[in-house]
Amino acid sequence: MSASNNDASTSEVAKPASAEKTTNGQEVAEQTGEGAASGHAENVFQITVKLPHAPFEHAVTISTSEQVQDLRQAIIETPQLFQYSCFHLELDGQRINDYIELSEVPGLKPDAVLTLVEDPYTEKEARMHVIRVRELIGAAGDRTDALHGILAGMSLHDNIGTEESGKESAEQTPLSDYDFTSGGAVKTLLPPEQEPAPKTIKSVSVSPWNPPPYHLRSKGHLLYLQITTNEGEQYYITSNVAGFYVNKSTNAKFDPWPRQAPKAHAAHSLLTLLGEISPSFSSTFTAYLEQTQKRDPLTFFQLSNAIPANPWLVPAPNTSHTTHQADLARTQESYLISGVESTETLRDWNEEFQSTREMPKEAVQDRVFRERLTSKLFADYNDAAARGAMLVARGEIAPLNPTEAKDAQIFVYNNIFYSFGADGVGTFGTEGGDEAARVAVGKDVFGVRAVNNLDIPNLFTSGTVVVDYLGKRIVGQSIVPGIFKQRGEGEHQIDYGAVEGKEIVADDKSFVPLFEQLSKALRVKKHPVWDKDNVRHELEGSVETKGLIGTDGRRYALDLYRLTPVDVNWIEEHWSEPSKDGKPKPADKDYPHRMATLRPELVESYGRLKLRDYIKTELTKKTEKAKNGESAQKAEINGDAESKEVATREESKEEKEAAEEDRVDISGFQFALNPDVFCGQHPQSDEDKEEWAKDEAEVRAACDHLLTDVVPRLILELKDGEVGFPMDGQSLSLLLHKRGINIRYLGKIAELADKEDPRLQALKRLAIQEMITRGFKHFSNSKLRNLSAPFAAPCVAHLLNCLLGSELNPNPVAESDSVLKSLYPECDFSFEKLTPESVKKEVQAQVTLRYRYDLGDSWFASNRHLQMLREISLKLGLQLENKEYAFTKQATTNGVGSEANSVAATNGMATSGSKKKKNKNSSPTRAASPTATTVQTFLADDILNMVPIVKEASPKSLLAEEALEAGRMSVAQDQKELGQELLIESLTLHEQIYGVLHPEVARVYHTLSNLLFNLDDKAAALELAHKAVIVSERTLGIDHTDTVLAYLNLALFEHATGNGRTALSYVRHALELWKIVYGADHPDSITTLNNAAVMLQTLKNFPESKVWFEASLSMCEQISGKDSITTATLLFQVAQSLALVKDMRGAVNRMRESYTIFNTVLGAEDRNTKEAEQWLEQLTTSAVSQAKHSQALASGRLRRLQLGGRGALRPQAAVGQTANETTAANRPRAGTNRVDQRSIEDLLRYIEGESPKKTPKKRTPAANPKRRTQKAA
Repeated sequence: MSASNNDASTSEVAKPASAEKTTNGQEVAEQTGEGAASGHAENVFQITVKLPHAPFEHAVTISTSEQVQDLRQAIIETPQLFQYSCFHLELDGQRINDYIELSEVPGLKPDAVLTLVEDPYTEKEARMHVIRVRELIGAAGDRTDALHGILAGMSLHDNIGTEESGKESAEQTPLSDYDFTSGGAVKTLLPPEQEPAPKTIKSVSVSPWNPPPYHLRSKGHLLYLQITTNEGEQYYITSNVAGFYVNKSTNAKFDPWPRQAPKAHAAHSLLTLLGEISPSFSSTFTAYLEQTQKRDPLTFFQLSNAIPANPWLVPAPNTSHTTHQADLARTQESYLISGVESTETLRDWNEEFQSTREMPKEAVQDRVFRERLTSKLFADYNDAAARGAMLVARGEIAPLNPTEAKDAQIFVYNNIFYSFGADGVGTFGTEGGDEAARVAVGKDVFGVRAVNNLDIPNLFTSGTVVVDYLGKRIVGQSIVPGIFKQRGEGEHQIDYGAVEGKEIVADDKSFVPLFEQLSKALRVKKHPVWDKDNVRHELEGSVETKGLIGTDGRRYALDLYRLTPVDVNWIEEHWSEPSKDGKPKPADKDYPHRMATLRPELVESYGRLKLRDYIKTELTKKTEKAKNGESAQKAEINGDAESKEVATREESKEEKEAAEEDRVDISGFQFALNPDVFCGQHPQSDEDKEEWAKDEAEVRAACDHLLTDVVPRLILELKDGEVGFPMDGQSLSLLLHKRGINIRYLGKIAELADKEDPRLQALKRLAIQEMITRGFKHFSNSKLRNLSAPFAAPCVAHLLNCLLGSELNPNPVAESDSVLKSLYPECDFSFEKLTPESVKKEVQAQVTLRYRYDLGDSWFASNRHLQMLREISLKLGLQLENKEYAFTKQATTNGVGSEANSVAATNGMATSGSKKKKNKNSSPTRAASPTATTVQTFLADDILNMVPIVKEASPKSLLAEEALEAGRMSVAQDQKELGQELLIESLTLHEQIYGVLHPEVARVYHTLSNLLFNLDDKAAALELAHKAVIVSERTLGIDHTDTVLAYLNLALFEHATGNGRTALSYVRHALELWKIVYGADHPDSITTLNNAAVMLQTLKNFPESKVWFEASLSMCEQISGKDSITTATLLFQVAQSLALVKDMRGAVNRMRESYTIFNTVLGAEDRNTKEAEQWLEQLTTSAVSQAKHSQALASGRLRRLQLGGRGALRPQAAVGQTANETTAANRPRAGTNRVDQRSIEDLLRYIEGESPKKTPKKRTPAANPKRRTQKAA
């Protein structure tokens, strides 16, 4: 039973979408049509539930494939039935078991009548009921959650467009006052002030008389509560097994027996009792529910299957969003949740993980249940592990080995084992020490995730989470049974792989079949290794990958940080072994660690290359055979499961072409890399030496493939604008990782991008920004690591002042509290001595060390302070006060950050000037008058919170992914109805398995909205696009790049369904976000500006539309050059827009420029050239006759007008994908290259004031003009 009704993992998720349920008063729409997912039409029906109180009966639609628990949840969450939480259901007088499927209930059929019977409470049920009622009536107050930061999981979706709606006139649109050149405004990320919710009751808390004494406990007393109503009356309530009643106790006297009539009140539910004792309760509760239901439920449901996104800019502590209210029960919540003993919260994580892995997965329903449980379990574990890691970082948990050095200390809390991501015991002494250990634990998480995704039967992993917090890296692992067991002499701690360094190698044969499957999937070659006595051992995986047989008999894979070979090119060029006499390393070979491995994506990419070569060779052999007179028969691909996977994964054009010519048997193809080459192994026999040399050559070839093929190809694609351009460090990192490029190659990327091309310049700037922020992160962590929590904010503020605020104040002063400092003699306060010069020098050194790039004097662009601040905040987990920070002296004189922060010597509690004024849109604030105090950009008080950065290993749902892929394939093969069913089934599976509020679900909403839109199901596409925005905002961040793309997508769909103004509000919000994330001139924003212009044109706002077309053209000329086809296409559109505002001369000039470019680049015979020529002739004629028609022009009415194919909207390409890949199922775009003669004539008729005789049909939208014209060529 849920403690809270706002739990997104329950009702909405658990039910197949075809079953209508009333949840929180909202009808959950019938999303899937008939027969989706698990519920088919024949087993979805209505039943009636008889109730003990008014309304006495309630109808519910159920699906027999659901659990009885799901039906209970639907009852609990129906507004009229909120009072019920402790009950059971009966059918024909027989109690129904709560833990079975509805299909297993004997006699359950359509129109059956179930009876709801109220149960006696237990102490746990009573506590849960109190928590639930507090949540329902809005009496829970604000919470200060250690893990979730300020306004975690916030959404701005419901507020977009609401501010403008009041101000707009018919001529004005949401884009009317948009400034193309201004920088990002941080107020975009500020939620509007909220009106306070109606107060239903003053307070509900546990009474000071709680818990019941022994003699009353035996009489059925469970809890004592204290309630203050809105009328100011105070009541003491007894909770006993039969329900709740008002007792005779007072503050001074204990008497828990019922009051006498007429003051006697009793009820089975606390909610009913509140209505009886407070006259105003019913009306305020109804008003409270109405206010809650105005908002989309997705925006306030609690996230239960994912850690919510923490915004990096949050409102000041004195705003309506963050007011701290008095609430006695807040301190009592842990008691209400887990009881006096608190034993309910301790879980055996390892046993839960492994027993979930062992659940059956043959039937689809079994897989759904297993994957749903896995997703919830990982979410719970990640949450618990992150909370424990924060306590470890703050020093609030006692170590198990307090006598050891700090880095070597280990901890156990909540059945999770914690250690630091540092080399406390010298394991990585030769690999780079602490740096190597830090990298290894990060790679281990990704290794564990890879193994979890493979889901190999009988091979288990421990739950693993890495948390970066306050400069420390902490690893949390579920405790593998037997890992701490003391072994006898001759026994090893490890059963497979290296023991104690690499001196002893264990090779328990029972691990061979398990590691064989793992290695096959991850392309790891079976190979020999040698121990200290040169004894040869054949291993399936890397010598670093360990196998352990737990005392529970299960086989565990541990230390999964070396699943791929080392990047030998990088290591040979930049790493040298530490010298024994402690001499410093040479400057060009001082990379901090030797853990530079290749990415699994690169190994896959190289594998595909090898497969292509293999197919070419086989085809050549076949052709030769055919030439020799043999008939070349088509050989079906017949390989094992792996070869089929390879065949389906292969997406390259070459292979597709080859497959068309002939089919090749790829069962003979083998490809795997040896992860232990170049790692100190010494082959003994000649045969081994020869094999080892081949393995080394293969790994070198893979490393060369990265440098000679993968990196240059990515640079070329970004230069040509073929794929979506990254917006910030996060999207750049993700793009590199998807292509198999490690972050250490950022310097290489910056060097290759150092060309005249504007797109490459933008890439270079992004790469440099990312290197600086990462270098600053490493340096900040080194300072924060040895400080106690109270000094984190002053340290961060001073470091930020040195990096970003040195233009405002070249000599920033660190805020310090000498009284506090004296209490922490062991802390390192060296950060106070740092100056802007020393910080920049340190960051420069980090960039040179880690990325082999010399920043030189060209630091980051001066107008990118805000972007830099955002990147740093996201990497360090900072939550700063949302205000305009003054980075330069000019900004302070202009009144930006008007309360230019001044440091006052008041015990570390400096305050910034008039914050209240800032929040009101009053007249511009004047610059602060000069005072004797120091003006600085950041104060310690501006750093309101620091949140942990969590890396976790939860696997993806294979079942949901398979359904999504099947749907995509069907749509691509033009089986639209089947495709649509499969896509909606995939959506239901995603929601069931992950819960609605999860990043994976946001991704699938986004993908499906595009696919359904292309299948002409616009209403469903629009609904999913709205959900994609909300879920992205809450799980990824309100200014995450995926959120920006989701808003742009939503704007296109709103426009297509006729909501032009709403669409423009979303476009504006996306553009404002874009300015904060990247700046005002992102290369891909050309498409968005152009789309906005087309939307304005549809709204018949021709003057404004012309401005946006011109802005799009101006940016395109900067980025693509004045003579590119894209520029010609935009000139064509600008000419049309000028004609619509009657500027015929301008239209002719622009069309002539467009014609000239098309003619030069594509030739006179190209369709685009001819179309431009025809328009040019007509426009010239019209310009000549324009003077004669001035009177007709004056009386000309505005009419809807369909322009040529160029006026169509284009989807925004996702980062690293083409626009076609983004929409995934583009329809054939017929007729986009024809000359649209009618639209020229219509335009001219309009300009000359005549009515068009016939409205042209709406044409299929054109694709990206650049690719479209290339096809035409």
